[in-house]
Amino acid sequence: MFDGTFRKPVDRAVKPIGALLRKTRLTPDHLTIVGLLVGIAAAVAIGFGRLWVGLALVILAALPDLLDGALAKASGTSSQRGAFFDSTVDRVTDSLLLGGIGWHFALTEDPRLVLLPFAVASISSVISYQRAKAESLGIEAKGGLMERAERIIAILVGLAFNVLLIPILWIMLVLTSITALQRFWKVWNAADVAPVTAARIEMRRSRRQSRRVARTALRRTSIPRRKP
Repeated sequence: MFDGTFRKPVDRAVKPIGALLRKTRLTPDHLTIVGLLVGIAAAVAIGFGRLWVGLALVILAALPDLLDGALAKASGTSSQRGAFFDSTVDRVTDSLLLGGIGWHFALTEDPRLVLLPFAVASISSVISYQRAKAESLGIEAKGGLMERAERIIAILVGLAFNVLLIPILWIMLVLTSITALQRFWKVWNAADVAPVTAARIEMRRSRRQSRRVARTALRRTSIPRRKP
C-alpha cells in the first residue's frame, strides 16, 4: 500500500543522493551488504532486549536499502542480478528481525509467544512467494494491506513502544493474512489465461499456421512427374 503510494516521491527525493554516491567507489551491492549487516546487528540487539538500540539499527538498515536503488539508477548499473540480490537480502533481514523478536519473547515473555513472530514471518514469506510466482507467469501481484513497508513501520512502532509490541504483532498477523488472501484472489482471477500461457498458445498456433502455409506453397510450386 505505502509502496505504491509513496514509491515515486521517495525515488525523486533520494535521486540526488544517488548521484552523490556515484562519485564514490561504492556499488549498490555494497549498500545492500551494509544493510544486511546492520539488520543482523538489529536482530541481535532486539533478541537481548535492547529494543531502543534495535529500533535505531532497523532505521539505519533501511537507509542502505533505500539508497541502493538510487545509486544503481544514477550509475546505470541496474540489473536483474542486483534486483535479485536486494530482494533476497530484504527477505533475510525481515526474517532476522522477527527472529530477534521471537528470541526476546523467549527470554522475557511466555515462550509460547515465540510462535507469534514466527507466524508473521511465515505468512510474509507466502506473500513474497505469491508475487514472485505471479510475476514469473507475467501477472502483477503487488498491493495489499500489509506489504513490506507496512511491516517494517509496524515493527518500528512496536520497538518504540514496548507495551504495544505484542498487540502490533497480532495486528500484523491478521493484516498479513488478509494480504495473502488478497494477492491469491487477484492472481487467481488474472490467471484464467495467464499472459505467458496465452503467448505460448499463440506461438504454437502461429507455428502450425506457418507449417500449413509452407506445405501449401510447396505443393503449388512442385513440378509434377511425367508419366513414362
